[in-house]
Amino acid sequence: MRTGQRQNLARRLRHAMTPAEIALWRHLRDRQRCGARFRRQHPVGPFIADFACLEPALVIEVDGGQHNGSRADASRDACLRRRGFHVLRFWNHDVLQNPEGVCSVIDGWLESRIAHIERSRDE
Repeated sequence: MRTGQRQNLARRLRHAMTPAEIALWRHLRDRQRCGARFRRQHPVGPFIADFACLEPALVIEVDGGQHNGSRADASRDACLRRRGFHVLRFWNHDVLQNPEGVCSVIDGWLESRIAHIERSRDE
């Protein structure tokens, strides 16, 4: 899929987000977690991530039952890791029933990654 096609698809997906994606977006957008800026339905390589934070290279995917142990998801995650991204996956029901717990996991990863980046700069 060409870049223009991916961008058009991402635009359409932003208008067709699932209830869980909408709920998580409210938390990510409103809080600017740990200074990180998230984008929703954002093209990353050949994929469109549910949520992407370009610095510090984090992709968040919100999955329904169709993703249970999906080989395609594992392949996608491996490709994103090769591009330097860390991937966090959450189930729809976790986002909807425990959004603060999900956000706590995201915050923990961001804090850890930002601390690692700062230590690397000091060396």
